[in-house]
Amino acid sequence: MFCPRIIFIGLRIALILGLLLVYIRYIESRNLFRPSSDIEALPKDIGLDFEDVYFKTDHNIVLNGWFIPYANATKTVVFCHGNAGNISHRLEKIKVMHDAGFNVFIFDYKSYGKSKGKSSEKGLYYDAESALNYLLSKGIAEKDIVSYGESLGGVVAVALAYKHKLSGLIVDSSFTSGKDMAKLIYPFLPSWIFSVNLDSMNKVKFVVCPKLFMHSVEDEIIPYELGRRLFNNASEPKEFAQLHGGHNSCFWESQKTWADKVTEFLKGLK
Repeated sequence: MFCPRIIFIGLRIALILGLLLVYIRYIESRNLFRPSSDIEALPKDIGLDFEDVYFKTDHNIVLNGWFIPYANATKTVVFCHGNAGNISHRLEKIKVMHDAGFNVFIFDYKSYGKSKGKSSEKGLYYDAESALNYLLSKGIAEKDIVSYGESLGGVVAVALAYKHKLSGLIVDSSFTSGKDMAKLIYPFLPSWIFSVNLDSMNKVKFVVCPKLFMHSVEDEIIPYELGRRLFNNASEPKEFAQLHGGHNSCFWESQKTWADKVTEFLKGLK
């Protein structure tokens, strides 16, 4: 027979471990999603015409995005942004893509900007699919769409290119998988304790369209090594652009290189 004291200690340990798991999952979600609801600027503030678009997911949740047209453009970039802020914090990147002769459709995930709902890993993919479906409903073909993703958005952009026959894929300062990132941030914890997968590594090798990868050697948040590993696992055709600067500052510190590489890649798509 078990001693009541042993049973009590066992239950207490189980409770502590359960609470620890809940806390870790909470911290994981807080670190993964950092939305802002404040729209700080509009495309018109930098001289770009745009359509303020509201569209629904398959689960009937309303998302918000901006469609920035380019006269007589033959292709459109669907822009998957990173884990912080919202669409209003990416205007300079949008302008580079627009000036390359492309339409740009940037959207906010659930809970970001004016989009409704609650963020989740599965939600990221559903939101991107809904954005793509919106473009398809406007008569834009899959073969004329390029997916671009920065940081966490790189995972979303890879997933889109994995599922659809797109014109091209740009992965900016992203990573191999959520498990790999967790090992770096919490090396003392087993990977199974984390809920997210965010697995680009096993998808990118099946993406057949032209691909551009970019990463800074000084990235202090997502290590350069993970960006290179993702690139190495990708199938041809592919190219890699090495940037300089911090994770959130490399666009500014490598602005000319970034703009030149993205413009060259986009203009080179057939």
